[in-house]
Amino acid sequence: MLSAFRSALTTPDLRKKILFTLALAAAYRLGAAIPSPGVSYPNVQECIEQVQGSENASVYSLINLFSGGALLQLSIFALGIMPYITASIIVQLLTVVIPRFEQLKKEGQSGQNKLTQYTRYLTIALAVLQATGIVALADRGQLLVGCTLPVIPDSDVFRLSVIVIVMTAGTAVVMWLGEQITERGIGNGMSLLIFTSIAARIPSEGGNILTNSGGLVFAGICVFALAILASVVFVEQGQRRIPVQYAKRMVGRRMYGGTSTYLPLKVNQAGVIPVIFASSLLYLPTLISQLVGSASGGLQQFVQTYLVDQSSWVHITLYIALIIFFTYFYVGITFNPDERAEEMKKFGGFIPGIRPGRPTAEYLQFVLSRITLPGSLYLGVVAVIPNFFLGITGTGQNQNFPFGGVAVLIMVGVGLDTVKQIESQLMQRNYEGFLR
Repeated sequence: MLSAFRSALTTPDLRKKILFTLALAAAYRLGAAIPSPGVSYPNVQECIEQVQGSENASVYSLINLFSGGALLQLSIFALGIMPYITASIIVQLLTVVIPRFEQLKKEGQSGQNKLTQYTRYLTIALAVLQATGIVALADRGQLLVGCTLPVIPDSDVFRLSVIVIVMTAGTAVVMWLGEQITERGIGNGMSLLIFTSIAARIPSEGGNILTNSGGLVFAGICVFALAILASVVFVEQGQRRIPVQYAKRMVGRRMYGGTSTYLPLKVNQAGVIPVIFASSLLYLPTLISQLVGSASGGLQQFVQTYLVDQSSWVHITLYIALIIFFTYFYVGITFNPDERAEEMKKFGGFIPGIRPGRPTAEYLQFVLSRITLPGSLYLGVVAVIPNFFLGITGTGQNQNFPFGGVAVLIMVGVGLDTVKQIESQLMQRNYEGFLR
């Protein structure tokens, strides 16, 4: 991997792409530190220190993680890339429900451009809704419960509207930065921005562990983190390769086919999407109980005891069950065995020992259902690892354990994908190995 980066830096056009990506990532981190107009930055910082270790901020920890800590600071990039992720997932799910979207998906690049445009519109709409909710909670003192200082000193309608508009515009800028990285840089822009946000929090989270637990515990956590990273890389690279043989056929006076290849089915076919879905659902009861307030004393007590407390067995069991459910649900939507079997039959491909058509689809469904179970259990185990370390490390409920959960899944996945793209572009520019 290091040799690939060294070779990439010595190649002029690749070096320009890498520097362009780093420049936009730095601009994104700069915007995450600039507070929105009308927000008292000193009061925000003091409020964050006041609720340090409290469970009240854990409701927004997922969005705060994806924004690199910008949410609780109410910066111009407070929403981060979360509205775009939500919009992309919604559009992807709607391709199965709405025939028009399914037709656009089959039209190739032109249809994909249309779906991307719909995703942008939906992103702006979701950004307006999320920004309005966050600003309303901040104005009512419910974003950081327990803080006595006013986060927005002059909270008139005009000033609150300006903050909402600025946050929505910040989401549009973040979306533009991600698209520019994808087109002119290296890797997937949206994924790299999330990677940047998560990586920016690791030093502070590691410093909290070192301060609260001491050097011995910190060293043990680092060793355990390396084991987690190695395990995640191993599973993420794991795949079931189904052999596919293509029959020979004559087209005019030329012979085509007769080759053998394989259909790769990854163990973690769903990626990190099930963990995001499960986390979002677990945060909903807490958010509703906070919005209702003291009128729901019994509900709030139940939520605080069993759902907010991430170390409770009810929370962990429900979390893993939701991850398993959403893994099967998402894989069932994104991978259609009938379409794959039809494509293979159309081009003269078949699985040795399996008849083309319906038997091939049933075989693919059988294999996929078998490898999805260990993949979902793997996601569940990695996702709940931080829950067992909250008490040991002293990070508190509203802090994110930096070496597990969604963070490590995203960082490993984005890192592997970026390295593969760099290696593929290097291979396109170096034909020496093919000419020997």
